[in-house]
Amino acid sequence: MKTIPTFYYHLIGLLSLALALPSCIQDTCEATTTFQAYEPVYVKPADFRHAIEFEAPKDLENPGKIYVYQDILLINERGAGIHLIDNSNPEAPQPFGFLNIPGNVDMAVRGNMIYADNYVDLVAIDITNPNSPVFAGRTEEAIPSHSFDEEQGYLVRYEEVPMTEEVDCDSYTGNSFWRDGTLFIDVAAGGVAQDFANESAGQAQDVGVGGSMARFTLAQDHLYVVDEHRLHVFGLSATPEPEKINVVDIGWGIETIFPYGDKLFIGAANGMYIFDNSVPTAPEQLSVFRHATACDPVFVDGNIAYVTLRNGTECETFTNQLDVVDVTNLTDPVLINSFSMHNPHGLSKLHNALYICENEQGVKIFDATDPATVGNEQIGKMTGFQAYDIITLQGNLAIVIGDNGLYQYDISNPEAPRRLSNLLSL
Repeated sequence: MKTIPTFYYHLIGLLSLALALPSCIQDTCEATTTFQAYEPVYVKPADFRHAIEFEAPKDLENPGKIYVYQDILLINERGAGIHLIDNSNPEAPQPFGFLNIPGNVDMAVRGNMIYADNYVDLVAIDITNPNSPVFAGRTEEAIPSHSFDEEQGYLVRYEEVPMTEEVDCDSYTGNSFWRDGTLFIDVAAGGVAQDFANESAGQAQDVGVGGSMARFTLAQDHLYVVDEHRLHVFGLSATPEPEKINVVDIGWGIETIFPYGDKLFIGAANGMYIFDNSVPTAPEQLSVFRHATACDPVFVDGNIAYVTLRNGTECETFTNQLDVVDVTNLTDPVLINSFSMHNPHGLSKLHNALYICENEQGVKIFDATDPATVGNEQIGKMTGFQAYDIITLQGNLAIVIGDNGLYQYDISNPEAPRRLSNLLSL
């Protein structure tokens, strides 16, 4: 029996709304209507369980998350792999190869070892010689976030296919219907996101730095991965392949993870979860800061957590704001203030400046000297591109990724950031 994976619950919610709307063909028994058909795409294990290949550099086409390890910049090509870029000179970044990893969305690096998702598996790639990466191993079913069919394989996404056809009253209910495993939605009823698949600060010299949109993070010699409902804990000391040692149930709509000291801050659709990680094999939940349902990356600095909430189909909300939370008492986080935003995504903080990606409006920079007024004190901006996530580094460097590609800035003066370079996507 086929099952719908957990990350399609957002879709079910949208369908519930669609079915509540009046049908546009109630008075007829037949009509020719244009639909968006969402056909299931399956991948068999044999199609991706093989050694990871290192290929020549490729153009950015659909850039996703970013990660920095020493002088190497890693850019995820959504669902396809990882671009490796020599960033020793941020004014002239040099792509030097591409890791072909089907189904890849996230990555983390420790001790010259890249850990990356390969659909449901976790793969390890040794980059001791970054110009000649070596596939080091695989942990199968490490992140079981896709349903499995014995004949067809893993259901990894739904693919949008426009279709016009005649439908009768019996098959057409409201604005959508299922047929032979395919979802059809009347385009007149409104769109649905095409891709339903899963969409930190460094601690030591051998550990890299990820952005606030990350689902992977490293802390205390362990790798932590969140899926829609759980926190997966992997040991990294025994073999190149990460060893799963614990799974912690959290809740629903889990999206991001951010480490700070011996704590883990986990962003979810309904709140920010705080975990004590002093025992790295067994993270323990301390508290939850509840907020309106929304997508919510988290960045923590000292006793202050900055949480961006945004709307969108996958976020199931109309909220766009910045929440500033006092986490001095980790068992009782307290909201300091909320500030209206345009459509905030990833964020980062360096010194007394807070950097927030505001989608097509680029990056907005705020004076964070006083957390209670931060959202009212915009002091600078980076514009001319769509901004998804940002990493700020101690050399006064900001690295921004978005649909338009990669942008790097000198932020010595946050009131007037100076663009150093960009790698544009196709």
